Amino acid sequence: MNQLLATQFLNTIEAALESLRYPYGAATLCNPIKYTFASGGKRIRPILTMAAAQAVCSKGEVALRQALAIEMFHNFTLIHDDVMDHSDRRRGHQTVVRRWGENQAILSGDALMTMATQMLISDCPADKLNAALELFNTTAMDVYRGQQLDTDFEHLSRVSVNRYVDMVRLKTSVLLGCACRMGALMAGADSAQQQLFYQYGENLGVAFQLRDDWLDSFGDPAVFGKNIGGDIVNHKKTWLFITASHEAPETMAAALSEGRSRAALIARVKKVYKMLKLSERCDTLIWDYYNRAVDAINRTDISEESRRWFEALASQMCHRSK
Repeated sequence: MNQLLATQFLNTIEAALESLRYPYGAATLCNPIKYTFASGGKRIRPILTMAAAQAVCSKGEVALRQALAIEMFHNFTLIHDDVMDHSDRRRGHQTVVRRWGENQAILSGDALMTMATQMLISDCPADKLNAALELFNTTAMDVYRGQQLDTDFEHLSRVSVNRYVDMVRLKTSVLLGCACRMGALMAGADSAQQQLFYQYGENLGVAFQLRDDWLDSFGDPAVFGKNIGGDIVNHKKTWLFITASHEAPETMAAALSEGRSRAALIARVKKVYKMLKLSERCDTLIWDYYNRAVDAINRTDISEESRRWFEALASQMCHRSK
């Protein structure tokens, strides 16, 4: 499997999303969904689904509908996340909630979730249907649990690193794991092979989120695409924030309590991070999860070329600057 094939998957996915059929006479309900897909996105989850199928049986298209279902579910969660977070911008565009209002965002998000389930089961082979539904629904419940944990953390003064990692695993990682396992399932891999694909995606998801945390504090705003330090200003309990609060509680409390500007607050907290060498330590943790992901994919029965592709993708995601 090569990069050209991954590009072909992306083109196939984009064309399929553009040609989705929507209920007749439901423009008010469906226009926000069309807008969401037109706003872009990396499409990493559906690409992983098709890539896993390709690695197992050399036919990535056998998992196309399930790949689309996972991308639809992912975008449903983004629409509802933006409602909960009162977000104004996503992918450089107004959010659905900002453009159409809260009620419409909730309703269109609900419709998209139903469309995702319909897509998942459409033309799904009978011998794979129950397993596909169980994987999809279990993942959905895990994502909801992760979102609830993230919401709960906003009201807690202290959160452990282990609880944070568990939240990330549920909110972000399990969907990447699901994407990989779904592709392997649709391609006919046995349960042991499916689980290895799942472990690859799950560990990659934790690494991805840790990198996101790191970028918010140490990234280049011109490349990252948004202002640095938003997590610090909002006291968001990232790995960096939690670790600093545990290891230097008095210094961290002082940094957060002093007045002055946003820039000064960010500078003070980053000074604590640097004192504790959290940038380097977070980077080490990212690569630890990368190694776990690569170890899982290396234990599959797929070709060496396919393993190298999955390893290169993981490296790219861990090196990313935006």
